[in-house]
Amino acid sequence: MLILEKLIRSLSQNMSYVAALAIMSMMCLTCADIVLRLFGRPIPGTYEIVGFLGSFAISFSLAYTSMEKGHIAVDIFFQRFPFRIQYILEGVVETLNLFIFSIATWQCAVYGFEMKKHQDVSLTIGIPVYPVALGISLGCALLCLVLLFNLIKAVRRIAK
Repeated sequence: MLILEKLIRSLSQNMSYVAALAIMSMMCLTCADIVLRLFGRPIPGTYEIVGFLGSFAISFSLAYTSMEKGHIAVDIFFQRFPFRIQYILEGVVETLNLFIFSIATWQCAVYGFEMKKHQDVSLTIGIPVYPVALGISLGCALLCLVLLFNLIKAVRRIAK
């Protein structure tokens, strides 16, 4: 189990680095577009590219944020319960999240392959958009691994 945890942590951390790179790229592209607009030479498709990069930034950071328990939680409410009840509630929440993000993974992959089949491209600069949907699916799939791992840990704590 320890090897699996290290693998999931490594994958999640590497994906978060890609998310950080996407955010940095968004900032650089936006700044360059603003400066070039002053000279009458805006970068075509900046809005589209920033949107694509934003989707990668969000979806690629989900797993690491979940692994580090970086999401907003209502700890004040849950801390009032006994530990066993806290673990049960954690297991229920992890199960629901796993269910929701499994569906999101599946549907984003289906949508991405449909876009690839129909050769959908962005409106302004005409780049293929299916990698965005497949990237979101990949980010959600990694989040599902993290959620499954957290669920297993919660069940083990409940069983003690």
